[in-house]
Amino acid sequence: MAALDLLGRRWTLRVIWELHRGGAPIGFRDLQRRCDGMSSSVLSTRLGELHEAGIAGSTAQSAWHLTPLGDDLVTAMGPLLDWSHVWAARQ
Repeated sequence: MAALDLLGRRWTLRVIWELHRGGAPIGFRDLQRRCDGMSSSVLSTRLGELHEAGIAGSTAQSAWHLTPLGDDLVTAMGPLLDWSHVWAARQ
């Protein structure tokens, strides 16, 4: 339930998606630009939560990336992504 609570928070999945999508570590401002409309305070909070959970980490240059645990999470969400494509096609 704790994982679902974390993932259900506003913007959390978007942050994870953007960290995954880029592949390479990304700076705070660039990540904020990718997450249109997200305030810097919310992004900072979400990154802190993901860092505490071991899903995201930062480099010495303060660039953010997914940890191996975060990469495993993205892999585990693959079937949900597949399902969402089927669902979207029916809309």
